[in-house]
Amino acid sequence: MLNARLNTGRGTHQNASGMPASSELDSSLPSSQIPLLTYGEEDSEISADHHALIVPQFMGNGNRIHPMPCSDPSVPLQPRPMVPKKDIAVYGYGSVAWKDRMEEWKKRQNDKLQVVKHEGGNDGGNFDGKELDDADLPMMDEGRQPLSRKLPIPSSKINPYRMIIILRLAILGLFFHYRLLHPVRDAYGLWLTSVICEIWFAVSWILDQFPKWCPIERETYLDRLSLRYEKEGKPSELASVDIFVSTVDPMKEPPLITANTVLSILAVDYPVDKVACYVSDDGAAMLTFEALSETAEFARKWVPFCKKFNIEPRAPEWYFSQKIDYLRNKVHPAFVRERRAMKREYEEFKVQINGLVATAQKVPEDGWTMQDGTPWPGNNVRDHPGMIQVFLGDNGVRDVEGNELPSLVYVSREKRPGFEHHKKAGAMNALIRVSAVLSNAPYLLNVDCDHYINNSKALREAMCFMMEPTSGKKVCYVQFPQRFDGIDRHDRYSNRNVVFFDINMKGLDGIQGPIYVGTGCVFRRQALYGFDAPVTKKPPGKTCNCLPKWCCFLCCCSRKNKKQKQKKEKTKKSKQREASKQIHALENIEGAISESNSQSSVTSQMKLEKKFGQSPVFVASTLPEDGGVPQNASPASLLREAIQVISCGYEDKTEWGKEVGWIYGSVTEDILTGFKMHCHGWRSVYCIPKRPAFKGSAPINLSDRLHQVLRWALGSVEIFLSRHCPIWYGYGGGLKWLERFSYINSVVYPWTSIPLLVYCTLPAICLLTGKFIVPEISNYASLVFMGLFISIAATGILEMQWGGVGIDDWWRNEQFWVIGGVSSHLFALFQGLLKVLAGVSTSFTVTSKAADDGEFSELYLFKWTSLLIPPTTLLIINIVGVVVGISDAINNGYDSWGPLFGRLFFAFWVIIHLYPFLKGLLGKQDRMPTIILVWSILLASILTLMWVRINPFVSKDGPVLEICGLNCDD
Repeated sequence: MLNARLNTGRGTHQNASGMPASSELDSSLPSSQIPLLTYGEEDSEISADHHALIVPQFMGNGNRIHPMPCSDPSVPLQPRPMVPKKDIAVYGYGSVAWKDRMEEWKKRQNDKLQVVKHEGGNDGGNFDGKELDDADLPMMDEGRQPLSRKLPIPSSKINPYRMIIILRLAILGLFFHYRLLHPVRDAYGLWLTSVICEIWFAVSWILDQFPKWCPIERETYLDRLSLRYEKEGKPSELASVDIFVSTVDPMKEPPLITANTVLSILAVDYPVDKVACYVSDDGAAMLTFEALSETAEFARKWVPFCKKFNIEPRAPEWYFSQKIDYLRNKVHPAFVRERRAMKREYEEFKVQINGLVATAQKVPEDGWTMQDGTPWPGNNVRDHPGMIQVFLGDNGVRDVEGNELPSLVYVSREKRPGFEHHKKAGAMNALIRVSAVLSNAPYLLNVDCDHYINNSKALREAMCFMMEPTSGKKVCYVQFPQRFDGIDRHDRYSNRNVVFFDINMKGLDGIQGPIYVGTGCVFRRQALYGFDAPVTKKPPGKTCNCLPKWCCFLCCCSRKNKKQKQKKEKTKKSKQREASKQIHALENIEGAISESNSQSSVTSQMKLEKKFGQSPVFVASTLPEDGGVPQNASPASLLREAIQVISCGYEDKTEWGKEVGWIYGSVTEDILTGFKMHCHGWRSVYCIPKRPAFKGSAPINLSDRLHQVLRWALGSVEIFLSRHCPIWYGYGGGLKWLERFSYINSVVYPWTSIPLLVYCTLPAICLLTGKFIVPEISNYASLVFMGLFISIAATGILEMQWGGVGIDDWWRNEQFWVIGGVSSHLFALFQGLLKVLAGVSTSFTVTSKAADDGEFSELYLFKWTSLLIPPTTLLIINIVGVVVGISDAINNGYDSWGPLFGRLFFAFWVIIHLYPFLKGLLGKQDRMPTIILVWSILLASILTLMWVRINPFVSKDGPVLEICGLNCDD
């Protein structure tokens, strides 16, 4: 058994599913052409204005089949104890209860073994019991083991980190003690301003630091998942997953990128009957619809190719662009031939998609029309009906090898003037309802259109946490880190954001779980419906939450429990005395109870409809935890309900967006949604596979990056000014204190832009005025300042050590914290105040996704925006201050250089942090943008005026006049 366990994979990505071949699946349905939106024949029960034809009939989830360990009790098992003379009762196993359990277990194994023998037809004659014990029993035992485990950070790394945090807190106390007791009399205003800013920075650091007190990592066991839920020769018992892909504007989100994301989903390593992909087109664009139709046709060739040769990644654009030896570990003789053929097929597919994009550039005056001559329902983006189209699924469409394909559904919710549609959050809630009616998988995965599945086993990684029988019931979602393609090696604008994903999120995973970041997240559907997390039973041996059982008499809980027990005994005796008096009235009571039950059922149904809406099919789908659709439901009835639940008025007078689904009220709906789940007592899990689960395209030029940060900060300001602010919302629920700190930090950080902007302006003011925010430093003050700087550096170094982050990534993150703080965060703060207080709504543009126009071609693309004004101004005034300060020191002599060093260090700190911004203004190195010439002339003018005003080479007492000897009066 030990040898078999050691040979069993632990946390690997090998294919050990044991699934039957795809050709053995049901292939009774005839193949047919992919139907389009209004092509072909419609069901007679469906109204023509619904524009939907096909609804797949999905399989419901079966009951869980537990592992069947096999052993032959007829073969005697020889005991081999290490200490034969030792009594077994010494180990604590000699109790009667243990013996009873063992006898019951042996009886169950014997019954199961007889079933196995009977099914195998051996009749006990040629049954090899020894082989069964040595091979099958260890595998079954491995299948019973936990599917994942926590890997705490080694104490050699985490203990020094915690000590430095405590030490830094103490040094901060000494620092503020010195700063407050030693004001600068001749620059009192500068000193007071700097102290206020420093206090705010200290509070922000505490909110950011302490949620990282208990970082952990996790390890998954995919082989155990297969052993437990995928038996050879039996249907897979893995849970179904509905996958959501959201897109809005095909001109800013290229259809080729969306197609690659969909193809990677359809080719995922998961049972095909358990996967359904829903694409939300919130722009109702015919380009997206036609591109998805071409994608479905190409998937019939691409999916079997991926599964046959087990390639990674399964997004064709990124697979064919890999600069690696694709023949490595590929010994199949037909691989090279089929790969070349598939690459040619993909190039033709790209030509078709690019042709659709070129055609869509010029919209006809009368709008688009479909092949049957009917107008495209989405010609008016703000006024169109709901549209649903099933491209793949139970409609007879199979791949080129005759195997079943996952479902692919196009969804565009209804939009009408006068209704609030809530942007992405509203689109995701529409997908929840559509998927609940059509497939109703118990788990959901949402990805952006540019985030493809890079690891085909990503769903299995998530199921290791979700389907864990013991701890999985309280997991509301599994969040994967975001990884990106198309970013240069230096990552000038910190697009990878590895400090957040590899340090902050690991810290939160040790508390109550990471926050939801908007994509690459597997949800439990019941948690999205606003239900509370299941209550964990108290462990035996404890009667209260405050003390163990043996010392409960010391607290009031024991006395309270004793009084309650006495009260229950008295109540029980009184009930026994009155039981004889109540028997004769049972007939009358039964009628009253039946009437009460019927009224209670109606009341419960009304509450559910008030919460989830007026669709009975959808309301019924919210009750089972394991999902599944009614087996007797007709496709026409399901389609009518699917069209109804995406109507624009369905959410009126319901709890959608308030307590159910993605929460409204902020453009960063992800933070609100995860926050509400944690308040309901759920916990989340952070999963970092060895191969990144998802990869996306990041906005790599400076302007797009600043606009993206602006959107995130604006959402945080909206949450801060709403009733869902973590500072005052969610008390008394299941939210832990350190988790609350992290959420407070996530909504407070835009306010740091004001003290940060002021603090970055102080160096220039000090250099121009000759004043400073710190008085003459003593030896004690020098030690305090040096201790503060050393503790800051030590904290960062130790974080990089246990987080696995390089110093380049850490430094880029520090730089962009200053750049984004003085630009995007500042604008977001004012826009949020205008929106909430004055009702002035501001709009943001969808971030453009990287196109295939050359490697890092957009990195040097310069787009002028008002967000560039504050950091540019800070750069200019600090550079001017440095020039003025040095000129003044040269003029005043040697004694003035000592005080100057502190001011110069302060100014250089600002300039170094803004250096990536300066490089972004310069653009490509082989040309100078016009805007740089303008700013250079402006800077030269300012320097000239300051030089004339100061005139450092002229004495402060004025020019020396000599008597010329001439009498001017004469």
